[in-house]
Amino acid sequence: MARPLPSRKPAHSQSHREHSREKTHAPAPVRAPELPELDRLIHERIRLGIVSALATNESLSFNDLKRVLKTTDGNLSVHARKLEEAQYISCVKFFEGRVPRTQYRLTAAGRRALAEYLDQMEQWIRLTRAQ
Repeated sequence: MARPLPSRKPAHSQSHREHSREKTHAPAPVRAPELPELDRLIHERIRLGIVSALATNESLSFNDLKRVLKTTDGNLSVHARKLEEAQYISCVKFFEGRVPRTQYRLTAAGRRALAEYLDQMEQWIRLTRAQ
């Protein structure tokens, strides 16, 4: 025959309840540092890769960018078009013999946008490390 278990004290003893009543204010909210707004157009991985690669090269072909970024034709086309519409890059299409070629260059506006983006990221890093 099983013996009954000894009774236990409730988890919330009277001293715990009294301590809870003493707390009359909530802790002060933690204030996050003001972070600069990042250029959403450049912040996306493939587009950042495109402008970064073009910043260190006078120009790159479509195939060069595709190889460097390890992406597909369609993905590169979509992202390059967005950068071109923003006038961050220029695109020249031509034929070498009978083979169509596409060449990209970073524009002055694209170079300024990248420099500003990098400054903003450096600010994010400094603020994050200061915490």
